[in-house]
Amino acid sequence: MPHRDVVSWNTMISGYSINGDEERAVGMFEEMQGCGVRPSEYTYSIVLSLARTVRRGMEVHCSVMKRGMVYGSVIVGNSLIDMYCKYGFVDYGFSVFVNMEEVDVISWNSLIAGCGKSGYEDTAFEQFCVMRRTGYKPDAFTISAVLTACASVQDLVKGEQVLCLSIKSDFLSNAIVSSAAINMFSKCERINDSVAVFKELDMWDLAVCNSMISSFTNHRLEENAMQIFTRSLRKNVRPDEFTLSCLISCVSVFLPLVYGIELHCLVVKLGFEQDPVVSSSLVEMYSKSGFFDAAKIIFDKMDIKDLISWNSMIVGSTYNGRTVDSIKLFEDLLRTSLLPDAITMTGVLLACDHGRLIDEGLSIFNSMENKYGVKPTDSHVTTVVEMMIKAGKLNEAMNIITRMPCGLNAYMCELILSAYGVQGELRFTEQVAERLVELEPMSLLPYIVLGKAYEARGRWESLARLKKVMKDRNVKKVIGCSWIGVNSSLFVYKENEVIHHGGEDVYSTLRLLMHDIEDEGYMS
Repeated sequence: MPHRDVVSWNTMISGYSINGDEERAVGMFEEMQGCGVRPSEYTYSIVLSLARTVRRGMEVHCSVMKRGMVYGSVIVGNSLIDMYCKYGFVDYGFSVFVNMEEVDVISWNSLIAGCGKSGYEDTAFEQFCVMRRTGYKPDAFTISAVLTACASVQDLVKGEQVLCLSIKSDFLSNAIVSSAAINMFSKCERINDSVAVFKELDMWDLAVCNSMISSFTNHRLEENAMQIFTRSLRKNVRPDEFTLSCLISCVSVFLPLVYGIELHCLVVKLGFEQDPVVSSSLVEMYSKSGFFDAAKIIFDKMDIKDLISWNSMIVGSTYNGRTVDSIKLFEDLLRTSLLPDAITMTGVLLACDHGRLIDEGLSIFNSMENKYGVKPTDSHVTTVVEMMIKAGKLNEAMNIITRMPCGLNAYMCELILSAYGVQGELRFTEQVAERLVELEPMSLLPYIVLGKAYEARGRWESLARLKKVMKDRNVKKVIGCSWIGVNSSLFVYKENEVIHHGGEDVYSTLRLLMHDIEDEGYMS
């Protein structure tokens, strides 16, 4: 083009932005300024939406201020509020908002939504009230943002008030509002109300269906989630990456793997194979189901590997007994531009625990905060303590515990009592047992271990007192259970239970299998 005006540049910048090419969009913006073309408010709005860091956003903010359009332009002001709130700089967003010469509903929406997403849910609700008092009429996006804020803090009272306003204002038929209402009731532990809203609407929209599916999965109602999904397909609602990821995660927990394989086929059919969220969910599903090789194939084919996908592989390889692969994956991750997080470190430390890699595990644990910027959590400390106790290094384990602010948790107490409770020093056993009773009053383990310790030492009076304490506290044995899925049905088996549906047939088959295993030489 012989002459490129600001509209031409905006069109190119917007085109790159829409197609996800942020680097070229920013490059065009810089080239535009180099050519002496003055950016318009729409230019700044696009570039601010592309800011990957708040530092970059501040640089654009300075450029806007130099041209004197920051407070006089509603479009630029709204973009600045959205940018600052997106990165958690709510006070900067407020500063822009209060200095704007003119605000509109979008300004209020940006501020309210930003407060809610940044953890200032009460402030979001307060600003919503101020918005109404100053004569601004909320729209569907406002209602959705406030409902989301109420859901985040599980404030059912305020949420119901906002829902009543949405019904009065005829916003509930809007898919954004209705999906937020379903999510709000679900987060407030009112799943029946979520179902009631969904049925009342009878709206087969993707956002609404996703909210209902997510609500069911969060309440461990995976079968219900699959039913909604199946009905949505019959209503010609095309699933997106969120739908598929949510359902695949269900299979990782309770649903039979055959559902996961069918969903994987649908992922391929709809072209979501390279979506990082969906691919990570598939990796997690196959790993948890014991098909680690399938998970590895999917992972290797991923064009974009985010930290979630790396974590899924590291944790998956650990749980499938491939501790060496887990350590190697961690080393490969460190060679990328990604930094490990708390989940990564949990997976690696578990691998060291399962693989008895004591020295390597200690080295990673001791350097994780300084080297990787990950502060050790209770989970990390517990994993390392378990590793040390299994290696017979109780003193070293206790030294680690005393250095950490979390102290002894219930699982650590159980590990120590199981390993050293009977044969260890009696006073130490009593202290650990007392700590476990404080944390889990109905746990039977401390009483069993103490009872055996007293019996081994001939402390019959102490044993009698212990039994009296158990009786006074009504501590009883908790019957364990396990479950197995067969042909989409879930069978629950209690400990030592024989009389249940099909019980005799199950145990007869089990005995035959044991005979076959012995005949093949797999058991001695």
